[in-house]
Amino acid sequence: MALNKSPAFCGMRPGDIVTSSNGKTIEVNNTDTEGRLTLADALVYACNQGVEKIVDLATLTGACVVALGPSIVGIFTPSDELAKEVVEASEVSGEKLWRMPLEDSYWESIKSGVADMFVNEKVQWMHIDLSSPVWNKKKCSATGFGVATLVEWVLKNASQK
Repeated sequence: MALNKSPAFCGMRPGDIVTSSNGKTIEVNNTDTEGRLTLADALVYACNQGVEKIVDLATLTGACVVALGPSIVGIFTPSDELAKEVVEASEVSGEKLWRMPLEDSYWESIKSGVADMFVNEKVQWMHIDLSSPVWNKKKCSATGFGVATLVEWVLKNASQK
């Protein structure tokens, strides 16, 4: 295992360990991981701002396309409350979300003997995996999928304060 503390590195290999902005480590199991590393630092930054809830959108898993098809995104969250809020917003926006399981046994399987976990347990967190409906192949353009749901969710949360 190599430990790379340089913020500007050119490449990674499976087995490399990189250090995030908060000093926690990330085990690289896949060379297609640059976005995940950026997302990890964004999650750290958001937690450091004292937020109560975080919703991230990214195209992390092609498996969601296989599981859910071209027009439904998978959402991952351990928070039933946050899932309910965002799914209700998606029903208003017309965007289709499907909550994927995060069984307790999964947490054990994603633990690493050499790396850390990222989101503070006090923060409600959701990942929206946009792998499928984020791109319109016929038009060769981005769809903006997820924006309407998040706008609806933010507006509802803003009105409750």
